[in-house]
Amino acid sequence: MRILTIIGARPQFIKASVVSRAIKQTGGIEEIMLHTGQHFDANMSDIFFNQLGIPKPDIQLDIHGGSHGEMTGRMLAEIEQALLEHKPDRVLVYGDTNSTLAGALAAAKLHIPVAHVEAGLRSFNMRMPEEVNRILTDQISDLLFCPTTTAVKNLETEGFGHKPVKVMQVGDVMQDAALLFAEKAVAPAGGDFPEKFILATLHRAENTDNPERLANIVRALNQVHQDEAPVVLPLHPRTRKLISHQGLKLNVKLIEPVGYFEMVWLLDHCQLVLTDSGGVQKEAFFFGKPCVTMRDQTEWVELVDAGANELVGADQQKIVEAAARNVGRSVEDADQLYGGGEASQRIVDELVMAGR
Repeated sequence: MRILTIIGARPQFIKASVVSRAIKQTGGIEEIMLHTGQHFDANMSDIFFNQLGIPKPDIQLDIHGGSHGEMTGRMLAEIEQALLEHKPDRVLVYGDTNSTLAGALAAAKLHIPVAHVEAGLRSFNMRMPEEVNRILTDQISDLLFCPTTTAVKNLETEGFGHKPVKVMQVGDVMQDAALLFAEKAVAPAGGDFPEKFILATLHRAENTDNPERLANIVRALNQVHQDEAPVVLPLHPRTRKLISHQGLKLNVKLIEPVGYFEMVWLLDHCQLVLTDSGGVQKEAFFFGKPCVTMRDQTEWVELVDAGANELVGADQQKIVEAAARNVGRSVEDADQLYGGGEASQRIVDELVMAGR
């Protein structure tokens, strides 16, 4: 069976690495890897591929920049040509990026079945492009690999139980990756990190593009840094520029954006995570760290229900109080909420069965 895997954003490389590894170990599947180029990243070098054990993409499209519609349209046209040339039996997509939607849509138009890893996630915020992408991708997939019970329930609520598709709870491939790559973790260059620190990330447009929310979060991080423990913040250039334009000042330990292995080290060594990222919320949990999420919604509601994550929006006081409550606390994965590190193998077993 021939599968064409479509990736375009850095987290998708991490996810694909563990599934590709399981594909190789299981056998019976020829995998062709297509990278849309959505996130052009200097860290996506030969070293990065070698570290993760990812096969270098067979197809590189180099599509990045432009509006959501422009980017998705260009991807759709070029992915279609790749599908016509390579004639896969199935297309495999990950997550909720423009690459995800373009790949699924191109396949569906050519009547090629689609498998969606991370199906069923919902933030219920249609202003997020990721929400639109994940909903539409689920609608045109026939194998829906859900990471959690919540994701399965979301699809049931949307009527997927009455469609000719297969919905499966397989666990989260990011837990597989975290467990697999923890031994390769390295401290970010030029570190000199305090023994006890809080890890923060800040990049989501709903925060960075809203002056009031951004100012509240910056003030909260400064206060937490002063009152609780040093805050270490790998800061993306775009966020840095927006903070500067607003005349705000971050009085925390700023470092350059980090790679996956450096991020794993920071998660493993911190006392608490403050974030507006979707993936980092889970990764904090994988490493037994409490998380305070600076968003109004989260796709990972089971972490909130389990008491591992607090949702505080962009409210300065709530962020500060939640940080004080949670710093240094340990979190246990007693119920194996994300599959215990076996998601990749479950996915590959289902792909093999579907191809028979």
